[in-house]
Amino acid sequence: MLPTLKQLQYFVAIADTGQISRAAQRCHVAQSSITASLKGLEEIVGASLFSRHSSGVRLTEAGIRFLRHAQLIEAAVKDAVAAASVEPVLITGTVRIGVTETITAYVLPSLLPIIEQKFPNLDLRVVEHQRQDIERLVLDGDLDLALLLASNLPERGHVACETLLKSSRQLWGHPEHPLMLADRVGLADVALHDYILLDMDEHIDTVRKYWDQYGLAPKVRLQSCSIEAVRSLVAAGRGVAILSDLVYRPWSLEGQRIVRRVLADKIPSMDVGLVWRTKPALQSNVSALREFLSIALKEAMKS
Repeated sequence: MLPTLKQLQYFVAIADTGQISRAAQRCHVAQSSITASLKGLEEIVGASLFSRHSSGVRLTEAGIRFLRHAQLIEAAVKDAVAAASVEPVLITGTVRIGVTETITAYVLPSLLPIIEQKFPNLDLRVVEHQRQDIERLVLDGDLDLALLLASNLPERGHVACETLLKSSRQLWGHPEHPLMLADRVGLADVALHDYILLDMDEHIDTVRKYWDQYGLAPKVRLQSCSIEAVRSLVAAGRGVAILSDLVYRPWSLEGQRIVRRVLADKIPSMDVGLVWRTKPALQSNVSALREFLSIALKEAMKS
């Protein structure tokens, strides 16, 4: 017997939330339905997928392995639904699009299949660069479009930018970290604890700007250019981090839980934008892709 799609969806919801009750709320079903579904799934798999602890559930080794496959199946179903609803457009030619590393990791995987379904005859060439290099390549006409962190883009009259996604930044930590259990947490509270700093896609400059506004600085214990390293360190209780919801995952690679919470102080969002040169006018295939991306990216981020 194979698991049903509903069982897989409930399982992923439990893994994402770390609690049976919250998974039930997310799926709009009774808690008993989630529990029964999980029990049936574990009988089919022949292994326990979660272990219980005081604040919820934690993936077992078998659960970690099963989660990766369940997520792939769920994503494949979503892609199939999207493919059936997208009517292909027969434009041709080459479109060059620049992206930063954050876009490559967290936007392109869901966006590229949609573009390929919509424009099957389009030669899409994607290159990854630093934001400053992408801006120069767009201005020089060496890139037709760019997807990057628009919140870092300086004001330029000859470059148009459409913000497609605003991703809030929140505090990440181990479920039992003191900051995760406090009634109210501001940057002054975070400054008293070890901080794990991500060095990726101009993130350090962004961190410095909003901390400086409050006359504070994080107590950096470790710094890494790897988001997975930061995730693992936070999940292990080695420190906290303030990162975007776009890059949030509730589990580290080791299967340890990460929770997040809103800070009392105002923190800037991470804005993803579509950038292009205003003159000369865009070629028809570039214009068609730009208009499609304006809608597709927003829809892709909802799923």
